[in-house]
Amino acid sequence: MHTGSSPRILDNLTTAVLTFDADLRLTSINPAGEMLFEISAKKAVGQKLAELLPHARLATRTLSQTLESRHPVTARGVPLKLPGHRIITVDCTVTPLTDAGPDALLVELTQVDRLLRLARDENMLERQAANRAVMRGLAHEIKNPLGGLRGAAQLLERELPDQALREYTRIIIHEADRLRNLVDRMMGPHKPLKKQPVNIHEILEHVRKLMLVEVPVGLSLERDYDPSLPEFEGEPEQLIQAVLNIVRNSAEAIQHLGVIRLRTNIERNFTIGQKRHRLVLRADIEDSGPGIPEDIQDHIFYPMVTGKAGGTGLGLSIAQDIVAKHGGLIECHSRPGHTVFSIYLPLENGHG
Repeated sequence: MHTGSSPRILDNLTTAVLTFDADLRLTSINPAGEMLFEISAKKAVGQKLAELLPHARLATRTLSQTLESRHPVTARGVPLKLPGHRIITVDCTVTPLTDAGPDALLVELTQVDRLLRLARDENMLERQAANRAVMRGLAHEIKNPLGGLRGAAQLLERELPDQALREYTRIIIHEADRLRNLVDRMMGPHKPLKKQPVNIHEILEHVRKLMLVEVPVGLSLERDYDPSLPEFEGEPEQLIQAVLNIVRNSAEAIQHLGVIRLRTNIERNFTIGQKRHRLVLRADIEDSGPGIPEDIQDHIFYPMVTGKAGGTGLGLSIAQDIVAKHGGLIECHSRPGHTVFSIYLPLENGHG
């Protein structure tokens, strides 16, 4: 914990661990607690529980009762309303600490939403990997006959004496090329990554400038960057494409009028798939559009799934594929009036 003398082991826990004194004033908090409450230890320590969680009267009552009874209390599936009207579900254990002075309390909070997210994300990654394997096989089966069709049309065009008839063979060639390009786009970038040190803010700023050129009037892209984020290994061109696809989606959702927010921060002890990372970069793209239709929210990262008339549904699929190649993941949380796409990228370099 951040008290200066507590064991470092608590810093690496994914469980939020807090201690309070008899006045329910916070005396220490570990990094997982800082992440949960989105507040630094320096700012949080010394605050009363009622100040830290102004909407959690039940939590205040539970801790007060534990102080009086001196008996541990465990509650599961407790909804907890955090500042900013964010509601999470936690398993909570409150334990009196007899060896830490009179009337001290230890509070452990495990976010259940996180466990549900891990299961959902792992399932999503597995399904998308299976989906890409099917798509590769399908692309091969489509492109082979398309090549033969195009070649035959070219040979036929040479033999046709009438210019008007050649117009038909040109249509065949044009449509064969269009289908081949569509299949290539469905597969996403297939070249191996040419990694180099990348700054996520340079990626976001590049996309921001591109969008302001595309939509010079009516669209505003606000920034809230964490300047302490380090560089990581990645391919800038592909990452620009991934972010651009998401930002374009958001711009279309708000009909190119309004604000899109670009935000970055760091996540500690974060799991992607089956791998836990000590540090993960998080980049949020937030808009106030109508939201993603509920019936397609679980499938928006699949090719050809779209809520837009005339859309191909390839932008998000390609973005997810690019981020996955970098060992990361894209998540989406959407409701009417508020949609956030979160890009997670591991910050470990080649030396760990």
